[in-house]
Amino acid sequence: MSASESVKPDAFGFAPPYAVDEPAAHTLPFVFNTGHSGAVYPPHFIAASRLDALALRRSEDAHVERLFAPVVELGAPLLRANFPRAFLDVNREPFELDPRMFDGRLPPFANTRSMRVAGGLGTVPRVVADGQEIYARRLPVEEATARIEGLYKPYHRLLRSLLQRTAKHHGHCVLIDCHSMPSSSLGRDAEMKADVVLGDRFGTACAPALIDRFEAAFRARGFRVVRNKPYAGGFITEHYGEPNLGRHALQIELNRALYMNENSLATHAGFQGLSDSLRAIITVVASDLGDLTPRRMAAE
Repeated sequence: MSASESVKPDAFGFAPPYAVDEPAAHTLPFVFNTGHSGAVYPPHFIAASRLDALALRRSEDAHVERLFAPVVELGAPLLRANFPRAFLDVNREPFELDPRMFDGRLPPFANTRSMRVAGGLGTVPRVVADGQEIYARRLPVEEATARIEGLYKPYHRLLRSLLQRTAKHHGHCVLIDCHSMPSSSLGRDAEMKADVVLGDRFGTACAPALIDRFEAAFRARGFRVVRNKPYAGGFITEHYGEPNLGRHALQIELNRALYMNENSLATHAGFQGLSDSLRAIITVVASDLGDLTPRRMAAE
């Protein structure tokens, strides 16, 4: 079953901008989120860009929502964006914006000095992942505000409601923020050539037992795993991870070379095997989550 906050075409042309794939029964205390996998590029966005459609997709976590689709059958909801990361990044603060991009004055509370803004990857990105400038000219500041008010805030309201529902039903909740990473981002160091990077904000976003179990389960299936380097988790992992309250968040980054051609973005023969492995890994981890409740954690 699939649901969304609105099934009508939104003002930006994404029809709808995001959706939740709901399980028949919410039997797992998990919520899965794929906020960077959106692949709908409206003509007006492409027309405003100096890049072609394929170049715009360089920031996209292509096919990640399909890789994690089995979690719905396992008993967990999957929230997925349809709008692309190049248009709006929900894994940033709501107003993490580069003033050089806009005509007009940003709100005084906007964060204009973060490292992510400096790199061109703010809430409304200036560049795609390989550093190419997205826009041919400055955007009206009202455009940034419209995207944040019309897409970013409703997306996070829906994510919060899913987590609250999960915690109420199960006594605790686990948010898995699902991403993919370019194989080139891992550098030349053989020790860093990971298949999977697990990010828990250096131990602050989830109970140690949770990341331990995921690492062990990935390694048991032959994957090379690194923690927090080069990806420790973004705004979503940091913002929603409150392990002392029984709310855990973990970011999973998958090496794109495992499942797709990184030039064409087409999936290859490894896709189904990776998806099957994710199903098995999540099943194993979910089979023993008894010590993630706040009371048990406080006693440890």
